[in-house]
Parts: sequence; C-alpha cells; structure tokens
Amino acid sequence: MRHLFLLSAASLALALPAAARSADPDNSPPSPADAAPDGQDKGVSKGDEIVVTGILPTSERDVLAGTSVVSGEELTRDLRPSIGETLARQPGVSATSFGPSASRPILRGFQGERIRVLTDGIGSIDVSNTSVDHAVVIDPLLADRVEIVRGPSALLYGSSAIGGVVNVIDSRIPRAVPENGYRVNAIGSYGSAANERSVGAAGDVGLGKVVLHADGSYLKSDDLDIGGYVLSPGARAAALAAAAGPTTPDDPDFATSAALKDTLPNTAARTWTAGVGAALITDTGNLGISYSHYDSLYGVPIRYATESGQEQEAPRLSVVQNRVDLRGEVETGGGFLDKIRVRAGYANYRHFELEEDGEIGTAFYNKGIESRLELVQAKRGGWSGASGVQYFHRDFDVVGDEAFLPKNRTSQLGVFTLQQLEFGALRAEGGLRYESTSLAATPLAGDSRFFSGTRHFDAISGSAGLSYELADGVRIGFNASRTERAPSGEELFARGGHAGTQSWEVGNEDFKLEKSWGLEGTLHVHQDRFSLDASAYYNWFSNYISENQVDPAVCETAAAPSGREVDLPCFQYQQADARYYGFEANASFRLAQLGSYAINIDALGDYVHASIVDAGPVPRIPPARVLGGIEAQSDRVTARAEVEHVFEQNRIAPFETPTADYTLVNASIGFRPFSGNDKISLLLSANNIFDVEARRHSSFLKDFAPLGGRDLRATVRVGF
Repeated sequence: MRHLFLLSAASLALALPAAARSADPDNSPPSPADAAPDGQDKGVSKGDEIVVTGILPTSERDVLAGTSVVSGEELTRDLRPSIGETLARQPGVSATSFGPSASRPILRGFQGERIRVLTDGIGSIDVSNTSVDHAVVIDPLLADRVEIVRGPSALLYGSSAIGGVVNVIDSRIPRAVPENGYRVNAIGSYGSAANERSVGAAGDVGLGKVVLHADGSYLKSDDLDIGGYVLSPGARAAALAAAAGPTTPDDPDFATSAALKDTLPNTAARTWTAGVGAALITDTGNLGISYSHYDSLYGVPIRYATESGQEQEAPRLSVVQNRVDLRGEVETGGGFLDKIRVRAGYANYRHFELEEDGEIGTAFYNKGIESRLELVQAKRGGWSGASGVQYFHRDFDVVGDEAFLPKNRTSQLGVFTLQQLEFGALRAEGGLRYESTSLAATPLAGDSRFFSGTRHFDAISGSAGLSYELADGVRIGFNASRTERAPSGEELFARGGHAGTQSWEVGNEDFKLEKSWGLEGTLHVHQDRFSLDASAYYNWFSNYISENQVDPAVCETAAAPSGREVDLPCFQYQQADARYYGFEANASFRLAQLGSYAINIDALGDYVHASIVDAGPVPRIPPARVLGGIEAQSDRVTARAEVEHVFEQNRIAPFETPTADYTLVNASIGFRPFSGNDKISLLLSANNIFDVEARRHSSFLKDFAPLGGRDLRATVRVGF
C-alpha cells in the first residue's frame, strides 16, 4: 500500500497546480461517435481509429502489431454479458466460454496469465485469471470502446501480456467537460436465448471545471437456450453406457442427463453495478476519482457425471467487488516532458461458491492494488516516447472445501519505456521492461501439503519493430520480442481439488522464469474502397508452463501430508519448450454505391498452431475460423448478414476430445431515426439463425455446455 500512496501523492502534487486553470473539452481520447464518419465510408476507413492503449496515441493503421478497436455500432451488435463473448468475433480472439456469464478473452491461443484484461488501463483486480469459472469483473454494458493491442505497446502493461492486452475504456472518471453542461448515454437490450434483460446508463454534469459522473447497470437472464443436446455425442454415449451398467444409490440419473436438450441448466444470472466519479478538468490537466460496486450471482453449467462414482455439482457464484480508481494528467508546459500521467486502482473482491442448498462451499478473497506513473516525452522531430513505473500487489486467500491454494501474496514492481522514431515513410518502435516479482505463501498451521516461503523473480523483456509505408495507405511492419514472465501463485503453490475445472491441481514452487522469443509481420492497407489488416506470428518458449494430466499417484503424494482425498483427475503444472505460430487477417471492400447505400463485404480468418516440444499439442487451442459478411450502409440504416465457420479441432492433447466444426449464420439491422444523430439508435439482430449445436474447443466445458442457440436481440441506445 505504501508504494501506491507515495506514487499517488507525487502525482497529485504534480497535477494539482494545473487544476487551477480553465476547462478543456478536447482533453479526451476519440469517442466512438468520432471513430468513423457517417454513411458510405463506414467500415472501410476503420484504420483511421486512434489507439490510446499504448500510451502514445497511434492510428490503427500505423500500429506495428495486430490491433483491433471495437466501438460504436459494432460494439452494440456484439454486446454480450461477458467481455469474452463480446469480443469473440474479432480476428485472433476466442473465449473460454465457461457458460454465458464467465467467459474470458483468448488471444492467439493465449489465455489466463498470458493476457491482461484491463479497465481503462488498469487490471480488473479479480480472480478471473485463477480459473475459467470466475467471471471478469468488467461490465461491457458501460464500455465506450474496447481495444485489443499486441506487440511493443502491450509490454507496457506487464510481462504477462505476451498474448496481448484487452483494454475496456469507459467514462467513469470524466475526461472532458460536457458541451451543454450535461451528457447522458443509456442502453437497453433484450436477448431471447436466455430471456436476457439488461439496461445501463451513464451521465455527466459539468459544474464549471468540475465534472460529476454517475452510472449503473442491471442484467437478469434465465437458463440459456441451446441448439441441440447438452452433452456432446461422446459424453452422451458415455452417460448411456453408464446408465446400462452397474450404478450406486449416489449416482445421478445418467439416462436423464443424456436426454437433456434445448436448455442449458444452471446458467441463469443476475448482475448489477453502480458507480460515481468526479474530475477537475483544466486547460493543461485533469484529476479524477471514482468508486464502483459490482454484484453478481450466476450459475456455472453442470459438468454431468458420465460414469459411476463421478461427482456432479450445480454450483453458483456470488461475486462482489468494491473498487476505487484515480486518474490524473498534467501538461508540463514544455521541455523534455510533454505530459505526466497517473493511474491507480484498488479493489476489495470476494466470491462465494454456493452449494445447491445455498451453503457456502468455498470463499475466494482478493485485495489488490495497481498503479502506474507515466512520463510522456515532448515530440522532437520524429522522436516520441514514454516511460514509467508500475506497481501491483495482491493478497489472495481461498477458504473452504476447495482451498487448492494457500494464502498467498504477490508484489510486483515494473519499470518500462516505449520509444518511437519516424523518418518519413519509415517508423521504428522499441519497448523495454524490467519487472521484480515476489510471491509468498503462508499456509494455515498444520496444512503441510502447501509450500511455505517466498519466491523472487527478476524479469527483463523487450521488443522492437519497424514499419514502412510502401504507398499512401499501405504499410508493412515487422517486430521482434523477448519476454520473461514470473510464474503465478497458482502455478507455484496449487495443491488441491478444484471442482470448477474438475481437476486436482499440483503446482511446482521450483519453477523458473518462463521465457520466449516472438516474431510478427504485419500488413495494413487502407484505401478508399479497400481495407486489409493482416498479421503472421511465431513464438518459441523455454520453461513454458502448462497443466497436464498425470498419474493419480502424483496428486496422492501431494495430498498425503494433509490426509485429503484425491477424488478428481490429477493435473500437474509442468515446464517445457513450446512453439506457437499462426495468422489473423481482416479485410473489407466496397462493392458498389446504390443511391445512399454503400454495399460492403468483409471477411476475417485466423489460425493458431501450438505444441509442447516432445509432448504434443497444447490443450484447448481454438481451431481455424473464417467469417464473411455483407453490409448495406447509409446515414440512417445499416443492414448486415454474416456467416462464421469454425473448423473441427482434432489436434488435441491426450486428455482432450475432438470438437466438431460448426457454422453460424447471423443477421442484423440498425436504425438511426434522426439524420445526423448517431446517439439514438435501434439495433435488431438474429444470431445462430439455424439453431445449430456449436461447441467452442477452448472451453473446459465444451462437452457439457454448447454455445447459445437461436437468439433474437433488440438493443436501444439513447444519448443527449
């Protein structure tokens, strides 16, 4: 805590003198409404969007690595209760899909500790990285825009961002004084597949140089409708075989489980949020603070027993987070530095995993703090850059039946710099980060299965890239990276059963730094009628950490000191060499102009291949995918139809099962009833129109929980 107070105090001292000057409505990143012009150019000139996540705002077409910006009508169309499902149609992005409420993004096959999910540049400070059944505490309903960033800029947010960064940007701390003295934005949505009802609103009021903010949201949904059977063909066959064989009185009704279809039990949810904020905004700086509350109760899809003796649970999670955030920025008035920024967040998080009778089975407690100080250099000729320091601290404790971790503490201090050079058509960018991480485990007295002590790691990561403008709007790029990542507390200290992932987990306190090299080539083409963003990448790891199924004797040995029973499949974290490579591409083309309507077609594709050397495929890697769409766009109406095909995945780890391919057909139509006003809109969409059975290979539950079936949605946005 002392580190945050010192950093915040220093930043406040720098920001407050500037806070005595006059208001500047331009002191904000580009809004979604400004990201693309109305009418026929929408969707084709998307590369003009400004990416703000990398500290130095950069046009999307000039970013050295694969980058996506989701805002405006696209964000409205793809909006879902979880951030993972909201982004799942972006190139290179999949989702963990542990039911409709707990779904975290997967970038290029990386998940968990290898990507960072941020809210306005600071981590979500939850436990979603600990297990896939834990929801990310970020409400997409209140998002203004979402940026997915990879490459040198991602390094600024931690060595755990090797896969990239997902940054959800909201307005909880105001950035600008409302032009008319106030600003209100609201959204309401209904989805038929889960009888999902949601509403969110955010408003600002300007009182001179002070802007006050309030927001809130509410979502309620029933069990999710699906397109077919709950169990996959293989799981259904196993359940029917179990029903025909010898059973015990404690076994579930296997035949009933095999016959379940059309609805996914135990997936209903209720979530509400509330937040307030205030900011002092001047000509040369701003300083703001906010408080937010998140409260959710959601069910986790049942992992049905398919053989006698297996446990079968229907858990629900009750999640609460209280959070305080600080953001400040001051212009220095010249010299070497142009701006000084501070960003900090503190959160107190807990969730209870509830038994079927409502009793608390396991409780997760997490108190975390993250802060950043950024020094942005004044641009000199073609040279610009930013440097800073980042501090992170987490106190994490698991109490109850599934205490698979000891009480543990993580402290991390990082120092980073990003430098950019521009020589006409040639751009160069380089980033460097040093990170010191300390992880300490303090198990309860008498629980000798856990490691007790401290591990310390020093990691150095760097990246560099070049891009060249071949012609107006055509740029190629290449970047290379070397990263080092400290193991997480879960990877080091786990020793226990975890029903959420149906595994008895064993970590290794002797792990070394995970190290990797990465190469990436990019191509950006943005012309009047044609747009293309493509990336190809290759990463090779040493000491790559993965979790693999092993002989049950490994878990029995780990459990022996405590006398605990090993009643789940045994999984052990291991280190080995690994290789990842793949590509992603996204293109759009204007076919024709029919009166006031522009007819555009677009397509995206992605593929990732991941292997552990001398062991085989990395588990739960998304298969290849293609998606194509056609849109008719005018100032007032946007109509779209698209087809997404996900190929089968039969390149699997020994403990996985293959996943069949599937094809989804979606359509939508958006209306803006008032000419020149994008703040009021109605969007109607039909998703998975043919109600197909679709299973995402990256999901732990893909054999027990398919994706949603046919879903008719209506979303209204209002702003003034």
